[in-house]
Amino acid sequence: MLLIVHHSPTPNLRSILDAVVRGANHEDLGGVEVRVREALSATIDDVLEADGYVIGTSANIGYISGAVKHFFDVTFDAASQATQRRPFSYWVHGRSDTSGAERAMESITTGLGWTKVAEPLCFLGTPDEQHLARAHDLGATVAATSMG
Repeated sequence: MLLIVHHSPTPNLRSILDAVVRGANHEDLGGVEVRVREALSATIDDVLEADGYVIGTSANIGYISGAVKHFFDVTFDAASQATQRRPFSYWVHGRSDTSGAERAMESITTGLGWTKVAEPLCFLGTPDEQHLARAHDLGATVAATSMG
């Protein structure tokens, strides 16, 4: 099962999420179960049951969203040993800078011991067709590596 945890309160973030979910549910993947959870409602059970992860966040004031930070705060300790080496990737969307959020994602997921299997999607501004295609591919790649 692929777990997609996100904070997508704006139309731009929602369009990225939708593209990731479409990619994860691609017909060629043979029915990978995809569970989509808003960051504030994702649980440790969701994390422990998953075979792989995609995390989506906005870049807010130089960091990941408070909702995604909360998700990691409440799941990190219980997940850090049980989920090591599981495949993951992420996206970060911002208005002016994503570097702090990118550093946070790298630091947190390194601490979890997760294995990055797709290049993260990090960009500024309105998502265009190229961004959405990359988001689709990110979802498909992580879903495919979660199967085996």
